[in-house]
Amino acid sequence: MLKEKWLPILFAMAWALGTAALGAALTPLTPWYRGLERPWFQPPDWAFGPAWTLIFALSAAGFVRAWRAGAGRLLILFFVLNGLLNAGWSLLFFTLQRPDWAMVELVPLWLSILAMMLEARRHDRRAGQLMAPYLAWVTFAGCLNWAIYRLNAPFD
Repeated sequence: MLKEKWLPILFAMAWALGTAALGAALTPLTPWYRGLERPWFQPPDWAFGPAWTLIFALSAAGFVRAWRAGAGRLLILFFVLNGLLNAGWSLLFFTLQRPDWAMVELVPLWLSILAMMLEARRHDRRAGQLMAPYLAWVTFAGCLNWAIYRLNAPFD
């Protein structure tokens, strides 16, 4: 009983903290990044941390709700895949300094969030809704990525 209660919470926390930590480690705000021309609609750099914290907390809560409603290994698979894709985007954009490649990688990242939402929603409607801000934020990040690419291309 205790294991059934805490296991989804521990997984959700590990996913949220692990994805956030890996993403942060792969997001150095170097002179290259600071030198990029950025679109007028980009939020200030300080806003990204609180936004990601809220997004990961809501998604983790959605995971727990869906798990308790009967979701299984497929939901775990989608969350793990999403964490890797999330880190991959940061690696491509910030570490490798390739916004063009990051734009391509954004498609599977976005689809992984949609898969998480739909699988969670199959088990608990609210669980899927809790992940909607993540999808909205990554959609917005895609717009930022595209604008930065257009303003600064080519990249090599």
